[in-house]
Amino acid sequence: MASTSDIRKGLCIKYNHDIFKIIEFLHVKPGKGPAFVRTKLKSVTTGKVIDNTFSAGHKIEDVRVETRSYQYLYPEGDMFHFMNTEDYNQIQLPKDNLDSPDLLKEGEVVTIIFNAEDNSPLSVEMPSHVILEITHTEPGVKGNTATNATKPATTETGAAVNVPLFINEGDKVKIETEKGTYVERIKE
Repeated sequence: MASTSDIRKGLCIKYNHDIFKIIEFLHVKPGKGPAFVRTKLKSVTTGKVIDNTFSAGHKIEDVRVETRSYQYLYPEGDMFHFMNTEDYNQIQLPKDNLDSPDLLKEGEVVTIIFNAEDNSPLSVEMPSHVILEITHTEPGVKGNTATNATKPATTETGAAVNVPLFINEGDKVKIETEKGTYVERIKE
């Protein structure tokens, strides 16, 4: 058993007869009344996101998890195939288990979180940033850069991302996987 002081991003807990992963949390100490923790929980079985508030000191049941490195191989319908980088065993996971499947490039190494009790996969942790090539974007108009203007672009994985006007087709860009936002252009 853990308490609300142990809450952190990525912690898996049992709540309402399901396993949830904490995506966001905020400790709140109002001037009047008891402290509480406001959380955003994502179900690892259904992918549904709920908001919940725990009072300070509330006991929560955490789930013992193990992490393993897997390499993404290929998609097949709504299933994604992964290979363990140590023993080369392959598993397939539904698209719902991934936070941002459209940013996943073949050959990318991810961390898969497993429930230690029954060895079932719970969720896939993407790397914090991925480098993708831009396959389609409209050309930027010269002189249209007075502000931080952006334009839509499509990456090699099919993800839609807003990029600055100076980005062209064929450029490689660094994308933050958590928010799906452009970070910088990669020079080669």
